[in-house]
Amino acid sequence: MLDTMIDRIGPLDETAMEKARRHHDALAIPKGSLGLLHQLGIRLAGITGTPLPELKRLAVVTMAGDHGVTAQGVSCFPSEVTCQMVKNFLLGGAAINVLTRHVGARLTVVDMGVAGRLPEASLPQSGKTRFLSRRIADGTQDISLGPAMSVEQARQAVETGMRVFEEEFELGLDALGTGDMGIGNTTPSSAIAAVLLKRDPADLVNRGTGLDDEALRKKVEVVRRAMEVNAPDPDHPLEVLAKVGGYEIGGITGLMLAACAHRVPVMVDGFISTSAALLASRFHPHVKDYLFSGHRSNVSGHDLMLSSLGLRPLVDLDMRLGEGTGAAFGLSILAAASRVGVEMLTFEQAAVTNPNVEKAY
Repeated sequence: MLDTMIDRIGPLDETAMEKARRHHDALAIPKGSLGLLHQLGIRLAGITGTPLPELKRLAVVTMAGDHGVTAQGVSCFPSEVTCQMVKNFLLGGAAINVLTRHVGARLTVVDMGVAGRLPEASLPQSGKTRFLSRRIADGTQDISLGPAMSVEQARQAVETGMRVFEEEFELGLDALGTGDMGIGNTTPSSAIAAVLLKRDPADLVNRGTGLDDEALRKKVEVVRRAMEVNAPDPDHPLEVLAKVGGYEIGGITGLMLAACAHRVPVMVDGFISTSAALLASRFHPHVKDYLFSGHRSNVSGHDLMLSSLGLRPLVDLDMRLGEGTGAAFGLSILAAASRVGVEMLTFEQAAVTNPNVEKAY
């Protein structure tokens, strides 16, 4: 499934983009006066193959998983919080619930490998939130001691993400936002980024849930040790995922690859989702063209990752929560950009004099 999906990813539709560009230039406003919204609308045309795409059906998929490396003290929170927060998502009481409701997006929460059973029948269900149990194992292994998972499990994680996307697509989907939940997951995300960007872990490791200076120093050393013990090959993204990644990170990677194959725009959340975007972009070079950054996360290292992907964050609110909260804001802006193209009138349609047209004398 993975290879077939990757083969379906193609370049942006230049013809649709040129038509969109001409349309935006003809809107009854000073040329380019809506700034980035015009650029977003034009790129959406290239992604969808439609000059004036409409983004009405929005969804955020939040992938959850636990990490054996939490045993090394890399988080202020115990690993059982992952399971507790998933239940909070399904109660509708978390930040991601509030923000998806605010922007009119549905929310799907996926158990990719939470340490602790989440029996589907006993979980609360709230509003637009749905739950999928797609667990691969009870969390990953400790990456500071050896691989997080087998290569087979890494492939399973990515392909599970692809299948979840297919389900979302069947429900109706114009744009996808990615989110995560997993205590300790900034550690594997930092390791993934350090490997793929060939940077020292100190450039990417951050305080996560609020580590003090000493705990941060130890976290950097944990990532260094994980890279030394596992020696992942940056040219093989599936191997990188297997050796230093996480099940939810693999799932997000699969979501992105499948969205690109279906020509659906992807709004990337913060640090963890951006590490998955780095992985996805190593599977196929055109993946970057389909990605948007919802926000600049207020953690060190995120700018390096965004720069590598050529992504400009749409908002900067000093957020660093994850869950898909930044992606939710980004989806609302992307939807606004699509409405500009579809709903605004051109100079000709509005019977407004167009100063950009030269007068004939």
